[in-house]
Amino acid sequence: MNKPAKSLLPEGAKARQVYLSLRDQIADGRLEDGENLPPEQKLAGLFGVSRVTIRRALDALAAAGLVIRRAGSGTTVRSAGRPAKPMAMNLATLMPQLVEMGQNTTARLLSFSYGTAPEFVTSALRLQPKDQVQIATRVRSADGTPFSHLTTYVPAEIAANYSENDLATTPLFKLLELSGVQIKDAHQSVSATLAGPEVAEALGIAVGSALLSLRRVVRDVNDNGVEYLSGLYRPDMFRLEMPLARVGDGSTRHWEPAIGKPPGEPA
Repeated sequence: MNKPAKSLLPEGAKARQVYLSLRDQIADGRLEDGENLPPEQKLAGLFGVSRVTIRRALDALAAAGLVIRRAGSGTTVRSAGRPAKPMAMNLATLMPQLVEMGQNTTARLLSFSYGTAPEFVTSALRLQPKDQVQIATRVRSADGTPFSHLTTYVPAEIAANYSENDLATTPLFKLLELSGVQIKDAHQSVSATLAGPEVAEALGIAVGSALLSLRRVVRDVNDNGVEYLSGLYRPDMFRLEMPLARVGDGSTRHWEPAIGKPPGEPA
């Protein structure tokens, strides 16, 4: 799998919208390898923009390795620029999958330090404002292509049980357990954001690209916060899934998360 070329979004808000729309259609397979895109004039009509705007968007797609532009033959989707099938994480069996992900992917440590945490982390972990935490930022890759940018905050007294090198080579969940932490549960929220310059460079994507934003607070059996994760994921390479079961009777029948059921197992 080839790593996508780094590129900047095209100039102009409308050109960026066209670029991101076509890029997403290529990423999820709606536009297939070898497929010819409509002529510039038709695309301009479809998006309600000028041909100049379309040209800027197509040039940016070509720079990113997602299309090939040839004079006289138009613009063709290029499969080599498309990421592999997205890594799927099932919310019903998330923790075992996280451990498996750590074993089947590689991590690169970008930064490692100790200090005070931002207020939102201190509040989430229920720490005192002056409490020290270990702050580490890593990029995790699959088959050599980066798909997530992870920043973790761990109370210093726990983090003292493992080294910077350990964090670069071993999944954090394992390090916490080896440190004697008995994990009870976690609370996770998912939203969306856009890639800033530093994250875009680390993930090899365009500045302003859409990202999944995942925040997770992990607690031990004594209800103490032991980890805060702020994760940014490329949606073309990572997705979260949740099985649902139809439960209840009559007018109260509704959909409910089928927690505890492995992927593909009937609820």
